[in-house]
Amino acid sequence: MKGGVFASIDIGTTKVCTVVGEVVAEQPLRILGVGIAAANGLNRGMVENLRDASESVRASVEQAERSSGTRILSAHVGLAGPHISGQNNRGIVAIPDRDVPISQDDVNRVLDGARVISIPTNREIMHAVPRYYIVDGQDHVTDPVGMYGQRLDAETHLISGLTTVLQNATKCVESAGVQVETLIVSSLASAEAVLETEERRQGVVLADIGGGTTDIVVFTEGSVCHTAVLPVGGNHITRDLVIGLRCPYQSAEDAKALYGHAIPSEIDAEETVELDVFGAEGRKSVERRRIAEIAQARVEEICEMVIREVRRAVHDDILSAGMVLTGGTANLAGIALAAEQVTGLPVRVGAPHGLQGLIDTLSDPAYASSVGVLQWAVRELESGVWQTQRPAFAFTGDLWQRLTRFVRVLLPE
Repeated sequence: MKGGVFASIDIGTTKVCTVVGEVVAEQPLRILGVGIAAANGLNRGMVENLRDASESVRASVEQAERSSGTRILSAHVGLAGPHISGQNNRGIVAIPDRDVPISQDDVNRVLDGARVISIPTNREIMHAVPRYYIVDGQDHVTDPVGMYGQRLDAETHLISGLTTVLQNATKCVESAGVQVETLIVSSLASAEAVLETEERRQGVVLADIGGGTTDIVVFTEGSVCHTAVLPVGGNHITRDLVIGLRCPYQSAEDAKALYGHAIPSEIDAEETVELDVFGAEGRKSVERRRIAEIAQARVEEICEMVIREVRRAVHDDILSAGMVLTGGTANLAGIALAAEQVTGLPVRVGAPHGLQGLIDTLSDPAYASSVGVLQWAVRELESGVWQTQRPAFAFTGDLWQRLTRFVRVLLPE
């Protein structure tokens, strides 16, 4: 694949993050610029106020443009939200000439066939992720290109979203002056950024605990077999602290970040901290263990919901690599140990890796999906197969304009 410069915009509950990266042959992705803005007008990754959301995207893009010294014309956009759902399906095609090996066009045809499935008219298929291929009955073929056969099957995992939510997200980004190349589900992006190949092969659960949602992706035998979105996240811990400590939201958020812990027994029972609270006093001393107890209750609930959802799809025994936690809430002290105690699986916290350039900010679980959107887009381009497709409503202009957008994503100022 030829090198190039690409941009991604990750739209989340608490932040909008724009990342500019450069691809150079045989080298890790090099980060050129980062822009981060508070997510106004957004709730659980979905647009609630188009004007405010568009301003958040514009602010994030402008920061990234300044830090990278480039002009962002179009970007790959990461989305999350409870409207996202996944299901497995199989595509089947015949190979017309038995003397000609299977080509990439045949693979594209079978993946297109897998998309032909009955879904509600208000939903749009965003991804058809191949799990494995079957060539004339030969199971679990990872890449059929070049092989001979008369019938090609593809087991795929389809991910869909509400058309109106996708339209609103596209409108939000384009109102900020950036064309949308592809829409990518944030959970797949996070997996791209933090999971190791061996973990995917041996069976692993990725739990991306964001502000408003927890995105789940289950991998077995190297491929996706289940995805889900739970409507709980780090903001629920903060709200629990607001109620339990009788304090303003920002004070609770600061307390969670600075003093929070998922294992109360790790905190000295005598340790206290000063917090802003409601009432005439304005500030008071709070036992740090009390903060940890409130956080622990919600963390355990989230972990119980995750493992319950995972067990709907697979048995624990095939998840040898256990669970990887990422997202901003994964920065909570003690969360990996708490998750191990609840799920009985080995647990680690995952952050983006394998990057060069401006990586100080991005080497953090909170930015897994932001980096992953860029990595996913680059990998799809490199493979020559777009498993993400921009919905028809996102295309504007004539055919020439559509084609030229894929030639260069960024131009120097």
